[in-house]
Amino acid sequence: MIVAEGDTAPDFSMPAAGGRVISLDSMKGRPFILYFYPKADTPGCTKEACAFQEALPRFQDISMDVIGVSPDQIKPIDRFAAKYGLTFALASDEDHAVAEKWGTWVEKSMYGRKYMGIERSTFLVDAAGKVVKVWRKVSVAGHAEAVLHAARDLKLA
Repeated sequence: MIVAEGDTAPDFSMPAAGGRVISLDSMKGRPFILYFYPKADTPGCTKEACAFQEALPRFQDISMDVIGVSPDQIKPIDRFAAKYGLTFALASDEDHAVAEKWGTWVEKSMYGRKYMGIERSTFLVDAAGKVVKVWRKVSVAGHAEAVLHAARDLKLA
């Protein structure tokens, strides 16, 4: 399944750092950013998470929640959050069921070897649960700012 702009956000419920549970139900009535990243505490994923953390006050100013999702187990995600002071929700999709629903669990290739993994992707979801903007094959540099500008421009809050 591939989630596109205009689609209803697929359902999800995942354990998150700090003993939380993040679900579509818990986000009802609130716009949010759902971003998928391949692996906690790796260079690109760390840069992306830190950029979202740095921009978090500005996301909060427009009543926008940020949720990061990776296939890591919850313990490495907890360590990642603590190490970098990440206060937004970081969820564990260990069985990649959520990534599959959102179309971010894809075949990848590195050095001629094919494997399944997360395609770095971001979704902007409005308060009604509609996907209003999608970024696929994300390049980390400047991405959090681009998402913030799109959220502001769409006036979702």
